Parts: sequence; structure tokens; C-alpha cells
Amino acid sequence: MKFFIDTANLDDIREAYELGVLDGVTTNPSLMAKEGITGADNIKAHYKAICNIVDDNVSAEVISTDFDGMIKEAHELVKIDDKIVVKIPMIKDGVKAIKHLTDEGIRTNCTLVFSAGQAILAAKAGASYVSPFIGRLDDVSTDGMELISQICNIYDNYGYETEVLAASIRHVMHLIQCAEIGADVVTCPLNVITGLLKHPLTDIGLEKFLADYNKGNS
Repeated sequence: MKFFIDTANLDDIREAYELGVLDGVTTNPSLMAKEGITGADNIKAHYKAICNIVDDNVSAEVISTDFDGMIKEAHELVKIDDKIVVKIPMIKDGVKAIKHLTDEGIRTNCTLVFSAGQAILAAKAGASYVSPFIGRLDDVSTDGMELISQICNIYDNYGYETEVLAASIRHVMHLIQCAEIGADVVTCPLNVITGLLKHPLTDIGLEKFLADYNKGNS
């Protein structure tokens, strides 16, 4: 399973990358704004800064909601770096744009997916990734994990090459459950990735080992 970090914070991206387990980055306009990055030129420069840190797979989102606008923005985004994957929303013109960009050899990430039907359309159009939002479904009392399972099963049934990118992951158990189900990718904040390191028995064991070592060398 691939690990992406969902942020525009360069320090968090560097820390995740230095851990040695990072496969990519996802961002969106809200995450950019959170870091104080506004304006088209500044946003593009920030995407380039992200690409300079990681090896591949930097999802950059279009703002337009019409076909022509999305295609124009996608072409501008992929000029930034070969690592860019264009995030396209799950709307009618978005599906058309995914098909068009796929035919041009441009990688896409279909975002804001909340149903198996939407995921089927994204795969049929040739999206590189499909991003179902687990946490947001949980927020409205819907089982986000059930959706991940549905999509994985459907894609396996028909051999779709689109990768299931589980998004809106809120905690470690979300990530573990996605791994059990068979999601291809998870994208989450840094604290979820580093949360995998933690277990009280590890801390207790390490403390005992060090105490025993110090006794023998005192």
C-alpha cells in the first residue's frame, strides 16, 4: 500500500519523506490556504517546492468546474513538474476531462468520490486514482470503509487499473482498516502516519531494555 501525505506544509512533507515511507502528496485549495498560499503564481511555486522534496505523485487540484477550464488548468499544472497528478472533481465535465487527459497521457486523481457508482465512472474514464472520502462519509453516519470495500471488489471484478486512494483519513484505525480491505493508497495527515509508530508495550519494552543495560554498565 502506498502512503501519501495530505498537506501543503513543507515541513510535514519533509518529515514524512525522511521517515522513508512516503510515496506521494495530495493537496487542495483549502490546504494551500491553511499555509497562507494564495494566488495562482504562488500556488504553482508551492507545488514545485513540494515536487522538489518527494519522488513522485503530487496531486494538484484544478479550480475550474467546466470542461474547457479544467483542461486548460491541467495543462498548466503538468508543466510545473512531471510528478504532478491532476485532481479532477467527480462531476459530469470532470469525467469528460479525465477521459480527455487520460487519452493525452496525463495522470489524474478523481476527487470528491462518495459512491461506488461514481468510482465506476472514474475508472471507466481512465482515472489513475479515485479518491473516496472516508471521514466525510463517517461524519454523515455512513460507513466509509464499506465504500472502500465495494470499490475494491468492483475494480477487482473487472480488472480496472485505477488505484483506490482512500482519502479523508482521520486516525490510525482508518489506515489499518484500509490496508486490511486492500486500498492501493491512503492519504492522511502526518500525525496518522507517525501514529503507526506508537504502542505502549514498545515504550515499556524499550524502557526495560535500557534500564537493564544501564544496570550492567553501572
